[in-house]
Amino acid sequence: MKGLFGRKRGKDDFIPLCIPEMGGNEWKYLKECLDTNFVSSVGPFVDRFEEAVARYVKRKYAVATVNGTAALHISLLVSGIVPDDEVLVSTLTFIAPVNAVRYVGAFPVFIDAEKDFWQMDTRKVIDFIEKRCAYRKGALINVETGRTVRAIMPVHILGHPVDMDPILEIAEKYNLIVIEDATESLGAQYKGKMTGSLGEIACFSFNGNKIITTGGGGMIVTDNEKLARRAKYLTTQAKDDPVEYIHNEIGYNFRLTNIQAALGCAQMERLDRYIEKKKYIADIYTGALKDLPGITPLGEADWAWSIFWMYTILLDEGAFGIDSRTLLNRLAKKNIQTRPLWQPIHLSPAHRGATASDCSVSEYLYKTGLTLPCSVAITDSEIERVIDQIQSHHRNK
Repeated sequence: MKGLFGRKRGKDDFIPLCIPEMGGNEWKYLKECLDTNFVSSVGPFVDRFEEAVARYVKRKYAVATVNGTAALHISLLVSGIVPDDEVLVSTLTFIAPVNAVRYVGAFPVFIDAEKDFWQMDTRKVIDFIEKRCAYRKGALINVETGRTVRAIMPVHILGHPVDMDPILEIAEKYNLIVIEDATESLGAQYKGKMTGSLGEIACFSFNGNKIITTGGGGMIVTDNEKLARRAKYLTTQAKDDPVEYIHNEIGYNFRLTNIQAALGCAQMERLDRYIEKKKYIADIYTGALKDLPGITPLGEADWAWSIFWMYTILLDEGAFGIDSRTLLNRLAKKNIQTRPLWQPIHLSPAHRGATASDCSVSEYLYKTGLTLPCSVAITDSEIERVIDQIQSHHRNK
């Protein structure tokens, strides 16, 4: 993998956390958009991009959206989530899926991460459903709030899948909808199946830092034709008559442009190579850091195939000598960008008062987690520089 993507940089140049790589047919496809005047939300690259993503994750249908948050919003709507419903969702995640729950008037129920792979804790999902809810007349009721629990939204974070079988089993038992937030895990696999192919409906993001990018952009995927048609309808302003401009419902301007889709098509052609590079980066970091006291790298379950979208470590202050934020600041002074994990959303003032399980694992991961530079185009020498700097700050150095 050495030299496959990397560009020459000086030994003290800035090392970004995770930036996109444009090394394929991006310019060619963008020129085609300009030459043919298909630059807006209609054009052949939109259809082509939808088909490419659906085929890759082994789904029948895909609907492109303006971003991943819009994909989540529409997925909740087409799944029948209505005001005052509740949705079980990971607390250790970027805030977008939780905001989307509130957009439709529903309420999040926060579920902790598990300690081994930092994904939604399926045991706590089951405990909440079976100990804090009652099943009455075909509906699951949160005894504390009196609201109907309608869906589970597992978020596959950092490129690693959630343990989905227990979630799918309990969802079937209690008639719950499973909406996968796979925005960080395009290409990851759970027991040989692609993330995004496991729930009734799933979403991806193509933001600038994702494994592939369209600048912005998102995608809804499903095998349910009715849901796909409904999603396409709502994302295109719910237009019932394109000549007379008749709209029988309130829709949304959530369309992806042909220009963005052109980028996506070029990026999809290189996705497998990008994943290969991400796993290569993870192998180097893990090999160098796994035996350093106080550092725990994110691993990979034996039932999983992670794409290692973001390479993250946990830093134990007692064993390492400094905490994660101190290391973040020291690396920043050396022109190396890192970042902590997200504040667990049950702690967010924006979602104060929402129901939560015990989320102590997520709070620990937030306190100790640090994500290291892992752009597809990062060079071996840059990885070595990051490793050298981390080693130099260990208490014994």
